[in-house]
Amino acid sequence: MLYQANPARYKNMLYRRCGHSGLKLPAISLGLWHNFGDTTRFETGRELVRHAFDLGITHFDLANNYGPPPGSAEEHFGRILREDLLPWRDELIISSKAGYTMWEGPYGDWGSKKYLVASLNQSLKRLGLDYVDIFYHHRPDPNTPLEETMAALDLIVRQGKALYIGLSNYPAELAQRAFNILNKLGTPCLIHQPKYSMFERWVEGGLLDTLQQNGVGSIAFSPLAGGVLTDRYLAGIPEDSRAASGSVFLKPEQLTVEKLDKVRQLNAIAQARGQKLSQMALAWVLRGDRVTSVLIGASKTSQIDDAVISLGNLQLSEQEISDIEKILM
Repeated sequence: MLYQANPARYKNMLYRRCGHSGLKLPAISLGLWHNFGDTTRFETGRELVRHAFDLGITHFDLANNYGPPPGSAEEHFGRILREDLLPWRDELIISSKAGYTMWEGPYGDWGSKKYLVASLNQSLKRLGLDYVDIFYHHRPDPNTPLEETMAALDLIVRQGKALYIGLSNYPAELAQRAFNILNKLGTPCLIHQPKYSMFERWVEGGLLDTLQQNGVGSIAFSPLAGGVLTDRYLAGIPEDSRAASGSVFLKPEQLTVEKLDKVRQLNAIAQARGQKLSQMALAWVLRGDRVTSVLIGASKTSQIDDAVISLGNLQLSEQEISDIEKILM
């Protein structure tokens, strides 16, 4: 059946301005990290993307190595664009990244100009696009001069292959140096993508302040701590869970008795707020104005529904914040 976008898709979504730019992002964005490759049914991914857009989620986040295998998420999303979403391309924010290993040899990893330009060219072919809206350097490269990496991002914008550029996983001091270089080049950084959740708070050690001071937006990935901050593990580790399966992203030894006890205590606060734990966890990351958007992963449309519903109750009282802090200590 020919897809028709929901005409009411923009009525209930919250959009936030990204730093000092003119771009607004949905408070909930969909990441295509691990459920959109060749190991997932194409129709499942298509259903998730359509459902997200119908709820006003306009931002879809990819990277060259997303799959598995690497590249397959971009290929599948490119097909969804071609067959379903192409009439709405100008209503979409599509991002991709490069910085991790993508192909063999000396030019398929890290942050050289050779790698970044070649990788984006490949991504555009897989996506079937002339440009992406945001292109990120995925991680710092200790062996390539920062000036070269930033010059490559500037070049990509000037070539018309990306509208904006971003950084991911950069610590505060290095991010500041990168911002300074980009500002001199005339291509300011739009956004930074760090890992941030109740259980992953390194960004509070200076990065969020640095972003605000420079007018750079922030989009948090893994805001549910790989699924830990959901109702999935309230009664222990289910046999069919990611942790029990030996996933590289969540290992059983990470779910200690102490951590699971914290999850249950946090869940009690969420229930008192009339929310699921996952919804309160998203509200906690989005509290205030320092985070523009959160990136969720999804394998079911109900998970997207839950995330969007959380936007109806983002306010945390001082008492709730205090109680959460005591649990997380």
